Amino acid sequence: MTSLINNILTFFYMLIGATFLIASIESARDKTNSTRWGTATFWLIFAVIFGVGQWLPNAVVGALLLVIGALSLLKQVKVGHIKSLNKEVSEASAKRLGGWIFLPSIILAVTAILVAQFTPFGGQVGIGVAAIVSLIVAMWLTKAGGKTVYEDSQRMVRSVGSAGILPQLLATLGVVFTASGVGTVTAKAISSVFPVGNHLLGVVLYCVAMAVFTVIMGNAFAAFAVITAGIGIPFVVAQGGAAVVVAALGMTSGYCGTLLTPMAANFNTLPVALMEMKDPLGVIKQQAPIAITMLIIQIILMYVLAF
Repeated sequence: MTSLINNILTFFYMLIGATFLIASIESARDKTNSTRWGTATFWLIFAVIFGVGQWLPNAVVGALLLVIGALSLLKQVKVGHIKSLNKEVSEASAKRLGGWIFLPSIILAVTAILVAQFTPFGGQVGIGVAAIVSLIVAMWLTKAGGKTVYEDSQRMVRSVGSAGILPQLLATLGVVFTASGVGTVTAKAISSVFPVGNHLLGVVLYCVAMAVFTVIMGNAFAAFAVITAGIGIPFVVAQGGAAVVVAALGMTSGYCGTLLTPMAANFNTLPVALMEMKDPLGVIKQQAPIAITMLIIQIILMYVLAF
């Protein structure tokens, strides 16, 4: 079963690689983009990593990541010209479909949950299967052909730009931080400044650290392992806090940080790019009051429910 699951995941990764390859081809064809070759190379490298990365030596993949980092640093990755949607066709389609336009999204969520919960394939395969099923439903619902799928796929990838790769890189960074013992170093640094034993102080430190580290990392999952090991366990759980409550509310405290950082590209940067917002921090500014309020609520809940 493990072998089958790995093969299915490999197939999904190859599909993702094909999507990046399409973006690379269209970027190279965009003669209006002054950095079209750098942009095309950027997406081509990602196509290679996702498509055949598992068969490449780790050192080669690492070198390729350095290349895409250099391309971004040297500002050689730009969106360029993307063919805009026909407004009349879009409006007519939206009017015809009405609320049914949300059906593919609902099917995506429901299918992923069903596969993850009621089959041995797990959540990752569930998301992949759900994506394919929802795409088929969307094509049937909108009467779209293969050309439309091709154009819209490359339009979405190129519109997002290099910000779309941040979630993968940040998740990797979290693994590196955990393996290198950042949690242990954090615990020692915090314990040298704040005394262990005060329940309220421990809860505040843990929740705020989860939010702050998530702001830095852009990923609550990456922050969770480091901050829970360094602060959550010694300052809260070891002092009598219920582990389940501490872990659950600690994670949601991290999500408060997600709402406050441009590093959380899939939440805060991608909407700016896709909706062509003038203010790059517009999404974060709207979310900030809610995020801070929710963080305070998480602190209160953890202090009351964990002890």
